[in-house]
Amino acid sequence: MGKLINIKGFLPYIIIVFFNAFVDLGHKIIIQNTIFKTYDGQAQIILTAVVNALILLPFILLFSPSGYLSDKYPKNRIMRISAWFDVLFTGLITLFYYLGMFWAAFAMTFLLAAAGAIYSPAKYGYIKELVGKEKIASANGVVQAVTTVAILAGIFVYSIFFEGLLNGMDYRNKSEILQIIAPVGWSLVVVSLIELILAYTLPQKLETDRNLHFNGREYLTGKYLKDNVKVVFSREIIFLSIIGLSVFWAISQVVLAAFPAFAKETLGITDTVIIQGLMACAGIGIIMGSLIAGNFSRTYIETGLVPIGSMGIVITLLLLPLLDHAFLLALNFIAWGIFGGILIIPLNALIQFHARENESGRILAGNNFIQNISMLGFLCLTVVFALSGVSSTGLFIILTVVAMGGTIYTVYKLPQSLIRLIVRFVIGRKYRLQVLGFNNMPERGGVLMLGNHISWIDWAIVQMATPRHIHFVMIRNIYERWYLKWFLDIFGVIPISGGASKSALEKVTGYLNEGEVVCLFPEGTISRTGNLAEFQHGFEKAAAGANAAVLPFYIRGLWGSWFSRSSEKLKTLHSTGSKRDIIVAFGKTLPVDATAEEVKKYIFELSIDSWDIYTSTLPPVHLAWMATARRTPADLAVADATGDPLSSGILLTAVICFSRFIIKYSPEQNIGLLLPVSSAGVIANMAVLMHGKTTVNLNYTAGREALRSAVDSAGIKSIYTSTKFLERLEKKGFQFNEVFAGVNVYYMEDLKAKISQLAQLYTHLQTRLLPTWILQKCYGKKVDIESPATILFSSGSEGNPKGVMLSHRNIMANLKQVSDVLNTDNQDIVMATLPLFHAFGLTVTTFMPLVEGVPFICHPDPTDVVNIAKAIAKYRATIFCATSTFLRLFTRNNRVHPLMLESLRIVVAGAEKLNQDVREAFKLKFNKEIYEGYGATETTPVASVNIPDCIDVNYWSIQQGTKPGTVGMPLPGTSFRIVDPVTMKELPTGEDGLILIGGTQIMLGYLNDPVKTGQVIVEIDGRRWYKTGDKGHLDEDGFLTIVDRYSRFAKLGGEMISLTAVEEAVRNALKKPELELVAVNVADEKKGEKIVLIIAEQIESAAIGTALLDSACNPLLIPAEVVAVESIPKLGSGKTDFNAARKLLGPAPV
Repeated sequence: MGKLINIKGFLPYIIIVFFNAFVDLGHKIIIQNTIFKTYDGQAQIILTAVVNALILLPFILLFSPSGYLSDKYPKNRIMRISAWFDVLFTGLITLFYYLGMFWAAFAMTFLLAAAGAIYSPAKYGYIKELVGKEKIASANGVVQAVTTVAILAGIFVYSIFFEGLLNGMDYRNKSEILQIIAPVGWSLVVVSLIELILAYTLPQKLETDRNLHFNGREYLTGKYLKDNVKVVFSREIIFLSIIGLSVFWAISQVVLAAFPAFAKETLGITDTVIIQGLMACAGIGIIMGSLIAGNFSRTYIETGLVPIGSMGIVITLLLLPLLDHAFLLALNFIAWGIFGGILIIPLNALIQFHARENESGRILAGNNFIQNISMLGFLCLTVVFALSGVSSTGLFIILTVVAMGGTIYTVYKLPQSLIRLIVRFVIGRKYRLQVLGFNNMPERGGVLMLGNHISWIDWAIVQMATPRHIHFVMIRNIYERWYLKWFLDIFGVIPISGGASKSALEKVTGYLNEGEVVCLFPEGTISRTGNLAEFQHGFEKAAAGANAAVLPFYIRGLWGSWFSRSSEKLKTLHSTGSKRDIIVAFGKTLPVDATAEEVKKYIFELSIDSWDIYTSTLPPVHLAWMATARRTPADLAVADATGDPLSSGILLTAVICFSRFIIKYSPEQNIGLLLPVSSAGVIANMAVLMHGKTTVNLNYTAGREALRSAVDSAGIKSIYTSTKFLERLEKKGFQFNEVFAGVNVYYMEDLKAKISQLAQLYTHLQTRLLPTWILQKCYGKKVDIESPATILFSSGSEGNPKGVMLSHRNIMANLKQVSDVLNTDNQDIVMATLPLFHAFGLTVTTFMPLVEGVPFICHPDPTDVVNIAKAIAKYRATIFCATSTFLRLFTRNNRVHPLMLESLRIVVAGAEKLNQDVREAFKLKFNKEIYEGYGATETTPVASVNIPDCIDVNYWSIQQGTKPGTVGMPLPGTSFRIVDPVTMKELPTGEDGLILIGGTQIMLGYLNDPVKTGQVIVEIDGRRWYKTGDKGHLDEDGFLTIVDRYSRFAKLGGEMISLTAVEEAVRNALKKPELELVAVNVADEKKGEKIVLIIAEQIESAAIGTALLDSACNPLLIPAEVVAVESIPKLGSGKTDFNAARKLLGPAPV
């Protein structure tokens, strides 16, 4: 409701709807109560039916004119004119009240209804114009609820006025009654005037067809009626929805006409306030049912409510004549109204969804026509039955039979509603469906739906999200199972098999040309990795020449469910806690000749939208971890490779104890941490986050100048570190006196000594005994998911380090993405060696295992491969992430035996390009593949990764997860674009260009540098993209290949020469693939730029030049100078420090 109110024009529109219904009901109640006071028995039933008929007749007689007016003129203008007529008619009604002219006032019911008949198509057609297709169902729920509130208010207010003014007064006939209650008429006039004023505030939303003409003769001869009814009848969904509404409202009219007599004769009730109050309970129920239906249909049309509503109406009608107590009758009327609201909201939304803009007026007028014909017909039958002596109880029994038949017919003709009902029953307790891009669903015409296949129930979820009936393409051997085939045939499933797909594809084409919707999963199998598999090209053949559009979609939320092929750990993890959102994102329609690679690329981008919604609901990092720790307090959480292990419960205790020092000593927001990857580092990071503060893990390998710059720019006043760690660093030549100047330094060992055993015991008891929510409330500050969780200073490999601000949402998104693609299992243990100041070390090997409940082993030195290997062997670690540089050390060290790494199931290399020789050597020694990933600090950091291939032993198909030489496909919720670096125009598949990364893990921005943030973050098509500065291309399956850095080029003789290409050429020419070197471009007085090769070995420049010439390489790749050094400058992550290397030589070219 809140979001709808924010739409311009919606609030005055809703008020107009309320006042219009209030006025109509007010006059009707005055006339109806007058009849009740002066007539009895059959005469009362007949006259009440006639009053209702006078209200219905204009909707029948003015069917064609009202539809024509609504389609030709702006709907807000029609509502304005109707409001003028309401003012005129309420004035006349008031006059007739004072004159005691009952039959004239009786007849005014017809004219007031005539104004409503003109107004109605415009009112309902305006909903779609005002709020769009996506919110059409929820808006209908509000409109129906407000209308019903107005009806109830009219019933109560005017019944009370009526009885109050008559109380104690003598009257003999109808005229005297009207004259007594005449002052009430002024309220009708005042309300009509307010309605008129508000009508002038409604905005015009769409242009209308001013070329439409109305032919009076065709109207009088019935041709218009015939043509307009034909439009309604030709659209099955619209027609069936109208029939459903017509039956409900027709039954309602009979109930309203017959119940007063039933109450008077059977229950002995003569007070009109009580009788109207009982019937008004149905209105209360309709309000409740409408809001319930609107809530279920916030982003789509929930047609699964239709059979529920129908069955509920049958039950309440059956109970109505059996109840003899006013209280029970009131409850039954409320229940009847609830089921009615649940029924009518999706049916109204379906009509509006399927109606074209240029015909919505006629269709909605046709809706009114058929509904009112039905109501009038039922009222006529009521009169006939009454004259025939049928009692009110008999009428209720007849209505129950009619409702039962309507329910059976609805389920038979709208089978997709039955699917929704069944699926909602199965998954409703654990999942909520949310739909994005509902406006992109075409209302009519052939549609080929293509999306990812993540679970066994994808087909049901897609049908739930779509108001149109869908024909699904299904593998034949599943379709032919005897217990499924009969059910699938009801829904027009198209079976397909690998060897005989031609007929199935022809059937798909046929359905599309008939204007039907067909859904096909191009992967051809359910994903075994959570990511997109290879797209088959069969749909391209089916779509060729078809008169249709392609609608791409992406499903998020079912990976990790019991219906997916994920690991048992993910299934268990995702089944805990509150309901999970299943998100279906529909993209804009694509041309019918869209290729598999185009569709796949678009679906990757759709995943960004669905993950954006999902991650906005996640808790902050520390609260998510607390929930995990409380769930498995006795399980191993973290262990130092050479120290004692900590369980989740003990770790939680330690974090809470240390967090008390953070709040005591450090009131500032940004807290500096100078700690290795260790249990102490984990405790310090979580202790800072517990109070909503921001961690700044300082890069102790960056040098004094860079460290001091980081401290100053982040405004750090406190640094938490370790005495032992500092001593170890000082032995290696690091000095921190300048860094610590003016900063409060706290040592973890000293703080630990201050924690008494009693405090530890007390805290530990709290962590074990208190419910999670209380523990979180006491010790975990609730912060905005978008608030900064950490500031990481970039590696500075190509310039000064930049402070990258990563939010809780960034980190939670990326760790969930990584956990999903790694398919973390119960046996998994992570080996963490990358430093905490590195985004990979912080997010992937620290926060990910903490939040996901995966144990991890820490070792502070990534070069100490022997002790790392021992830790892997001791704890049976299964996941190991490192850089190519560090992995090379494992292949060279003879003390690392292959059996020590036997337990590893996946080894991921990131942060720098994976050297092919390292890959091959690692495979040869350990028989383990290295899977290369890609990302940046600005992307928290992971954007893509290769993962192991998976085999489906049922169908013997392979889901490819890796392509050597690439950095894999984007993670779920992530996408790549390759663009021209100047024009930002997207380039064709296979063409090299600037790599953009889009996804919910894109950083908040650079610390205190909005200008630089604006240079690297761009918004395209409503999504944020990070300009990586890397050059690369995508293949047809979505795998990314990195070619080079745009910043690592030298301009020689007008040509751009890749410095990476120079380095590879030298290694290949010298036949030394592991040679440590770096090519740098420096300023040159003669040529502007030249290439200098820095090499960690004594090799003559002439020898290098000769080798390059002998290898027949491009002469421009030959370096102008060769400089020998002891070692190539490296960063703490093992990456080459290009900035430090350049400083060895002099200024860079401008």
